[in-house]
Amino acid sequence: MNRKVTVVGGAGNVGATVARSIAEKELADVVIVDIADQKAAGIALDILETCPIIGSDSRIIGGSDYSHTANSDVVVITSGVPRKPGMSRDDLLNVNFGIMKAVTAEVIKYSPNAIIVPVANPLDAMCQAVYRLSGFPRERVIGMAGVLDSARMSAFIAMELGVSVTNVNSFVLGGHGDTMVPLPRYSTVAGIPITELLSKERIDAICARTANGGAEITKLVGTSAWYAPGAAAAEMVEAILKDTKKIMPCSVFLQGEYGIHDLFVGVPVKLGARGVEKIIEIKLTAEEDAALKKSAGAVKELTDIIKV
Repeated sequence: MNRKVTVVGGAGNVGATVARSIAEKELADVVIVDIADQKAAGIALDILETCPIIGSDSRIIGGSDYSHTANSDVVVITSGVPRKPGMSRDDLLNVNFGIMKAVTAEVIKYSPNAIIVPVANPLDAMCQAVYRLSGFPRERVIGMAGVLDSARMSAFIAMELGVSVTNVNSFVLGGHGDTMVPLPRYSTVAGIPITELLSKERIDAICARTANGGAEITKLVGTSAWYAPGAAAAEMVEAILKDTKKIMPCSVFLQGEYGIHDLFVGVPVKLGARGVEKIIEIKLTAEEDAALKKSAGAVKELTDIIKV
């Protein structure tokens, strides 16, 4: 296997989940990098020893040496301080910005042609930081946000209606925070818009729970979620490595699309071997457009603080 994916911060819960998912799907060889080098090596070994059981020939190594990451096809950055109860994603801004500076320097040194998938919070601001710091074209810096948020919404819709999650497709746009924009009109069950199946009251409740999905888990567990975020990042990696052209909502650098300029915001994109291959603009109502602009404004407040 000659494809390589590096997971930075792979000794953490999210990173380890990403690494395991990639190995389980046999998408690529995996390099786990973390300042906690012994833990990274141990997690890599544990996943490697899982491969004979799941029938995967992926090779996994771990440690703190970035030289092993050289010529990675995709680099997933999960490094960062996780949320604690009562913290917002935005509280993590300056701490995680410092981490992005250090990590991005190593990534561009060893893998100048990689596609970078940032996962650290506050997601959209960290994407913009990595984009500015790396100097990469916008097609090669893609934030994991909408895939997770849409999955949460789909889970809640399936629970509400008592249907299979495989029948549900949800769409959530905007920044990965409290101002995210779930779109009920574009969220369907077996092709039927949920606006035809649920009352406005129930839809509003689902949208609110979606926007607070991360905080709900943080309150229950005491730290940020990891299974769903890790699986969401792995799904993006799969679309890139397999060149599937799959359409999914991701945080990307907009340059006029949706009337938003020079800012990372979650919108539907086509993902393939070149990264973002197309940004898809859908028609929004005046209310939806206003909500998206409000969400973008919240992201800009953060990027202004760290001057990216």
